[in-house]
Amino acid sequence: MVKTIDNWLLVLGLLHLILFVMSMFLFIPKKIFKTTLPEYNQIFVTHLKYLLIIFGVVALHLIEVNMLDPYFTNIVGVDFASNLQMLEDGVVYWFSQNWMPALVSFFVVIYIVVYPFTLWFSPLYFILTDDKKAMKTLAYGLVLLYIMALPFYLFFPVTNVYTFYGAESALETVIPNVEHFFYSTTTSNNCLPSLHVAMTLLIAKSVYVTKNKKYTYFAYFCAVSVIFSVIYLAIHWITDVLCGIILAFSVFYLQNRFIKEE
Repeated sequence: MVKTIDNWLLVLGLLHLILFVMSMFLFIPKKIFKTTLPEYNQIFVTHLKYLLIIFGVVALHLIEVNMLDPYFTNIVGVDFASNLQMLEDGVVYWFSQNWMPALVSFFVVIYIVVYPFTLWFSPLYFILTDDKKAMKTLAYGLVLLYIMALPFYLFFPVTNVYTFYGAESALETVIPNVEHFFYSTTTSNNCLPSLHVAMTLLIAKSVYVTKNKKYTYFAYFCAVSVIFSVIYLAIHWITDVLCGIILAFSVFYLQNRFIKEE
């Protein structure tokens, strides 16, 4: 099993490298290559506080997943997925019984490879282009997203669709043993609201701020693909997705209303 994990980690790393090289060629303005190292040192300093905010939220999320979530799940003692199942009547589960192999592979790549790539490449892009407004949009938006989502994750546990129904995992079908790593960064009952959906929309909003049309179109494509992927792969309930969208746009409203430009 360890060897298998090492193999697919190597493949994922290679895919991220390929995406990075392609993105540097397609999305990065050529003028940045004229920036000197001392200038980049100064740019990094100006973005450091936003990076620390992002890393802080990531650290909080890992604490929630690995320490707080099991404790609070035990206290609550209820899986609210059954309520969503009665509400949605197995709509998402239907996809898992009618999968097309090509679409499954495509959406797994979006979910496991492309989406995580946008999470780390976008702040790197903002630093390389010294776009403080975009970085600020991402950092403060992430804080608001997590503050608003955390009470649901702790006190309203909702198990993902395929686990609830005891169905096959699409992720495991395409990348064997991937869940061993995947569930070290999330849990099967932190589904409502969908943080994947909210985050991919936040990334798209932050990239839009840059006015880079090509990267913006790519971010929009990723956002739409992630939303479809979590449903098609029977990971999230439709309610999770709708709440993720509502969460993202609530954050956008708060940012526009209360966060002033520097």
